[in-house]
Amino acid sequence: HNIFLDVDADRSRQAAQAADQRSVPLGPLDGKLIGIKANLAVKGLPWTAAIMGLSDRIATEDAGVVARLRAAGGVILGTLNMHEGALGAVTDSPGFGRCANPLIHDYTPGGSSGGSAAAVAAGLVDFALGSDTMGSSRVPAAYCGVAGIKPTDGLIGRSGMAFLSPSLDAIGPLAQRVRDLWPILSALAGPDALDPLVQPLPRHWPTDPEWRDDLSGVRIGRPKQIDNVECEPEILAGLNLAIDALKARGATILDVDISGWNPGHARRGGLLLSEAEGAVVNAELLDGPQGTITPEFRQNLEFGRDASSSRLVDAISRISAAGAACARAMVDVDTLIMPTAPQRAFPHGSDVPNNQADFSGLANFAKRPAVSIPVPLSGEILPAAVQLLGHPGEDPALLAIADVLDRELETTS
Repeated sequence: HNIFLDVDADRSRQAAQAADQRSVPLGPLDGKLIGIKANLAVKGLPWTAAIMGLSDRIATEDAGVVARLRAAGGVILGTLNMHEGALGAVTDSPGFGRCANPLIHDYTPGGSSGGSAAAVAAGLVDFALGSDTMGSSRVPAAYCGVAGIKPTDGLIGRSGMAFLSPSLDAIGPLAQRVRDLWPILSALAGPDALDPLVQPLPRHWPTDPEWRDDLSGVRIGRPKQIDNVECEPEILAGLNLAIDALKARGATILDVDISGWNPGHARRGGLLLSEAEGAVVNAELLDGPQGTITPEFRQNLEFGRDASSSRLVDAISRISAAGAACARAMVDVDTLIMPTAPQRAFPHGSDVPNNQADFSGLANFAKRPAVSIPVPLSGEILPAAVQLLGHPGEDPALLAIADVLDRELETTS
């Protein structure tokens, strides 16, 4: 299935045995199997980001997040397949193999964190780490029917990460269910001495979210901009199911206008910035011999490298405007609800929809947390998915709301 790229068999076996022998567990992650996206350094394993030209690069240290997971007793099973350089959304990289979606084998698991979502969906790991530039962990979560979170910017340190876009990249955990995201998010959040952009933990950061039984008093906004994006009918059906589930648990749903956010316009700005920053990050590969990166990856990076300063300034302005529009629209609501992606998973080799990140990019532009929740559809193998987007630093409260939705959808499916 090409889900794992490298397995750390000896060390993971030793870690599992050590966890078994502890009389008192280190915590909720002790002994749990965890897979790591291949753009995060795992000491002693190839650190490739699924780029052929980096096949010989071996990580000399663990990424900050990997070290944190080991300290919590997590068993690091190995590195997971991804779209080349994290610039793409199907996880079909020459040289590293086409990653299968466990729900339908010849369908894409999404990208760029396709291996991360596939590993969780297939039950190969309890948790996985992805990265999320404009939805790169949430879209695979949606396509594979699992839960994923893009945390508030700066909450999780990014040392030991092979960046695509330092301005937009976040580390995004994935798990089977929303409530399972908390132990791994909690273990990862906090100081990272090697990341100059890490933020202090929000005040009153809890040891556990205030899990809820209902959503009375919770106000959730449905952006009018959803209606301007071409969505698969099943996606809109899933959105309506989720809205009905939220209402059933007592939430108030309000129509909101994110005035100043044009989903496609902002997404194109984010893509250009990602290509431009990716060209800087991967400058040595761009200047290197042919064959170190695929022609498609090279073309995308060169497009970013050669973009005029005026186009880059315009792209950054679009991103900033989208983020500010989101903040204005959320003044009177606790979260926003949107589809995670406008479509479900599709067959490998078919045309890739341009609008995959139209909805998911907003959380990155606004530097806010967002959780993707699968929505089972009656009679369908492939689920739909919705995301809840919250306020900066309120990741625990967002997870508590998303957990209620997750459980209500499970009981009604």
